[in-house]
Amino acid sequence: MGASAEEIELVYRDRYVGFRNALATVSGSQDTARDAVQEGFARALASRAQFRGGSLEAWIWRIALRCGLEAGRSRARFVVNGSLGALDPQLLEPERDPELAAAVRALPPRRRLMIFLRYFADLSYTEIAEACEVAEGTVAATLAQAHAGLAVQLDAEGERR
Repeated sequence: MGASAEEIELVYRDRYVGFRNALATVSGSQDTARDAVQEGFARALASRAQFRGGSLEAWIWRIALRCGLEAGRSRARFVVNGSLGALDPQLLEPERDPELAAAVRALPPRRRLMIFLRYFADLSYTEIAEACEVAEGTVAATLAQAHAGLAVQLDAEGERR
């Protein structure tokens, strides 16, 4: 099946900011994220014949997330089989909102990843499922758990003030 260079370029033009923002949480900086986005799209172009259908953007996300991991390997853990579930994304500037940063940090890495893909990268549940190679129901459940965890953490933080 494959994907055309033009289709990949269109995803790049339309979604660059989302890729950069989400990869920054994985790689550790905006500069590293920019490089990881470039590398991810270059790899996608080089291997576009391997695209077998589904969401092109989700396929590119899998590639780009791995590039973000490689770029920020000192901050992220990458399990032996290359599973994206082992990513450990973090807010870049926790000092801007220490309570939110602490609440996000308290979430397990998989929940953080899905929060960042949903709200930093603006991916749909379907796209997150394809990018992370999980069922859409798993995305919904994981995000619901993440929202509940954030609410508990932020409520507890508010009570401490």
